[in-house]
Amino acid sequence: MNAHPETVPRWTDLFVTRPVIAVVLSLALLLIGIRSAFELPVIQFPVIQSSSLEISTIYPGASAETVRGFVSEPIERVAASVPGVDYVDSTTTSGSSLVRVWLKLNENSTDALAELNTRLSQIRYELPDGTEDPSIEVVRADSPYASFYLALSVPKDETRASITDLMQRDILPRLTSIPDVQNAINSGIRPAMRIWLDTPRMAALDVSASDIQNALRSNNVISTLGRSQNNTQQVDLVGNTEARTPEDFANIVLKTGDGVDVRLGDIARIEAGAEEARRLTRYSETDVVFIGIYPSPGANEIAVADALYAEVAAINKSLPDDLEFFIAYDVTQYMRDALRDIFITLAETIVLVGFVVVALMGSFRTALVPLLTIPISLLGATAAMSLMGFSLNLLTILAIVLSVGLVVDDAIVVVENVARNLREGMTRRQAALASSRRLLAPIVAMTVTLAAVYAPIGLLSGLTGVLFKEFAFTLAVAVLISGVVALTLSPIMSAWVCPDQGHETVASRWVNKRFDASATVYAKVVDFSLQYRWQLIVAGVFFSLSTVPLYHYSLKELAPVEDQSGVTIVADAAPDSAIEDTFANMRQVVSTLAQYEGALQIWHVALSSGGYGGQDFVETGDRDWALQDRVFEMYDDLKQIASLSVFPIMDSSLPSAGQFDVEVAISSSHDAATMLPYAQQLVKAAEESGLFMFADTDLRVDLVQARIDIDKQRVADLGMSLSDISNQIGLLNSEAYVTRFDDRGRAYRVIPKVAKSERTSPEAILDMPIRTPTGELIPLGALATLERVTAPRALTRFQQKNAFKIYGGVIPGTTKEQGLAFIEKTAAAILPNGYVLDYTGESREIRSEGNTLLGVLALAMALVFFVLSIQFNSFRDPLIILLGSIPLALFAALVITFSNLTTINIYSQVGLITLAGLVAKNAILIVEFANQAQRDGLAKIDAIRAASASRLRPVLMTTGATVLGHFPLILVSGAGSEARNSIGFILVVGMLIGTFFTLVMLPAIYAVLASDHGTEIADQADGITVPPSAIVQVDAG
Repeated sequence: MNAHPETVPRWTDLFVTRPVIAVVLSLALLLIGIRSAFELPVIQFPVIQSSSLEISTIYPGASAETVRGFVSEPIERVAASVPGVDYVDSTTTSGSSLVRVWLKLNENSTDALAELNTRLSQIRYELPDGTEDPSIEVVRADSPYASFYLALSVPKDETRASITDLMQRDILPRLTSIPDVQNAINSGIRPAMRIWLDTPRMAALDVSASDIQNALRSNNVISTLGRSQNNTQQVDLVGNTEARTPEDFANIVLKTGDGVDVRLGDIARIEAGAEEARRLTRYSETDVVFIGIYPSPGANEIAVADALYAEVAAINKSLPDDLEFFIAYDVTQYMRDALRDIFITLAETIVLVGFVVVALMGSFRTALVPLLTIPISLLGATAAMSLMGFSLNLLTILAIVLSVGLVVDDAIVVVENVARNLREGMTRRQAALASSRRLLAPIVAMTVTLAAVYAPIGLLSGLTGVLFKEFAFTLAVAVLISGVVALTLSPIMSAWVCPDQGHETVASRWVNKRFDASATVYAKVVDFSLQYRWQLIVAGVFFSLSTVPLYHYSLKELAPVEDQSGVTIVADAAPDSAIEDTFANMRQVVSTLAQYEGALQIWHVALSSGGYGGQDFVETGDRDWALQDRVFEMYDDLKQIASLSVFPIMDSSLPSAGQFDVEVAISSSHDAATMLPYAQQLVKAAEESGLFMFADTDLRVDLVQARIDIDKQRVADLGMSLSDISNQIGLLNSEAYVTRFDDRGRAYRVIPKVAKSERTSPEAILDMPIRTPTGELIPLGALATLERVTAPRALTRFQQKNAFKIYGGVIPGTTKEQGLAFIEKTAAAILPNGYVLDYTGESREIRSEGNTLLGVLALAMALVFFVLSIQFNSFRDPLIILLGSIPLALFAALVITFSNLTTINIYSQVGLITLAGLVAKNAILIVEFANQAQRDGLAKIDAIRAASASRLRPVLMTTGATVLGHFPLILVSGAGSEARNSIGFILVVGMLIGTFFTLVMLPAIYAVLASDHGTEIADQADGITVPPSAIVQVDAG
């Protein structure tokens, strides 16, 4: 018979015979971890390289169809060929093109930007004359907004242009100098020199648009006169060739004749004004100009926020009394609340785990052994995070919370075994040596198993992989360190603190008796399991197969909706609305939302087409209702605003490029008029489904335009070209600038345009003067007529094809997955051949990431099986462990999702993966001891009976520590609570019921499938020689 493992020397003996080594290693981990904890950056989510490139191109005066064909399409073509592009979409309106190039996750945006610039330069000649150079901006695709919005109030005696200029000159440089601020964007209105033309005066003085353009370009130039130089000195020569003030521009001579000079001031009113407003901003009822602050990827956003608050306070001291500079939006508010709550959960978890360990050990001194494992493991994991360049974020801290209930398991098994040895009369050193030797194999197997279940997560790509890679690494490292501590420090420390035979405390003896009584009762359960093993196995198969319908009928979503104490507002205005009208109507949105309990400030941005903003509310702890439950009520109230369509939206719980709960893009080769009926049918079906709070499409053919039909024959008869007419009218009626002027070292645009009083109706354009080749001025009406037509508000393209988008918000109680599935099903029934449905925003993430972790679960189980096969040198034992624990634990967990206590989401799926590793640990412990009992001479049935009873206490203790350690996750509320609730339900309920099933089912499965290890030992004792060729033939039964 082989020697008992307690008598065989192991490498772990070193830490028992020389305990100082274990103590020093543990202290080193503690010190390194403490230092690392202060150096880790604190951000909301792991760093995600998720970017889009936005290419904005202005083509003043051109129709949307013209801009799409001559600007958007060429840019799309070259953008789609840039390496690393996921997809390309565009939105084209009259006079402007916006092409968005969405990069794949973790693609380098700098390389993509350089490549895009190169390719755009190659097609610059294809863009029509009059098109401004395309401007490219790199935008974080994981968030449509900046992390911080700083606001400067606009007093009544100041203009937005003057405040914008003040921010650009004096404030922006101070903000961009703050460490880890990558970009700061001034959203105000740039100053400009406005030349308001009087067309009757132009006609009377025989001045054309070309005269004005030529005069401005010829009389506002930067002089390069060189320098004078002799043997002793040199002097730079400068001239007054630039126009800087309204008076300078007014004095520019347009033409001279009959001894009379016609100056610009004779036919125009000139003022230092501003470019045409594209957006107007307000904070509650205060007019403001916003600066968006974008921290560098991976920066400590809380540190950036602290620096911003300090700098804002310093800037306010230097501003006039009538100006107020403040932070209107701070992304770290939610982050701080979530971090505070999760640290509270961490403290509660440590207290509860400490309580269960003390209660189950019956001695505070004995409980010190597993409790000391907590700081060593957690700080050791923190040191590893720092080494890997990870951050402290909501997911890694959640991993730390989860690990508290996991890292004590191995130490509990060790201290229980040492205490048992001491009660049997061993000396302290003997007890420590015997335990470290006896538990080496099961602890290695349990630790590696739990760490192995997270390994496949590290192999994932996509959003799930990026988000949970650090999470999985943190948990795995904490578990591995706890295993090392259990094998090095815990044995000798347990021997020091556990009472030896006859010296147990009253509490210890009472607890020991209770466990002995429980073991006696459990022995009868094991007898029942062994007697009715086939019936139990059939029942187990039935429950295991039930996981399929339970999963199928559970609600699914990417992530649960979190109450982030704020609601995003998206407003849609009438197609012919002016920006001033939209800005005024947004006041109704402010007053409507202000009536809600707990409403704080609202920031909003008005555009001519609508607007967007965010309403803040008091923290969740200061109100007794959830935002998710009030969004539908808000929508009903906001529907009463006749002038705007306003949609309240809960912010995404994960980094997302989308705005709405459901977003799909449907592309085809058809034009907008052909696609419109299909878009309307889809919207109507969504509205009638009962799943959507609102649904809409971006394809709306309701924009009234005035189309100018030019008599081409008449133009030719006059010796003119269409280009002549377009250039002259474009100069008079568009925002195109002619030149620039210098104002205190900054260049601003000079924009000549017909005065607003002459542009009150489309028909007024027919009175604008056109210069013919003969020098005669004639009104445009002599060459053209005007017709009102209806056109799409915007022309959308997706992947270089005409497209429309369907978007909507689901009602409370409906998941985004349900809403998306309905749109998919309806589109399949409605759309004809040739129409392709694709996804944008969070819907794209749902379809690409939704069930990713289920495959990870299967891969993790396979990996655990292989690891255990090596550990046990058998294929049977790992099969017993997995079948005897995991299927029924998953059944218990999926009952929770089926009961709608939570959903199938990425957090609950991580919970399922963790659960599989946890229940497998209990099975490993029992199977390992049963195998050893067989080697010690017991029959297979007697061995599993003895092992089950002897291992009941550590199984119950580790289960109790895990369940109570994760119980706060179920009860937690506040910022980020939905994710923690989801994973908490899975682990607590799954572990409780799964452990029960393991204790009942495992003996039955072991009795049926396990090998007869007693026969193996007998064969070895008889001196049977195993041929070398058979060594690799692992026992498979």
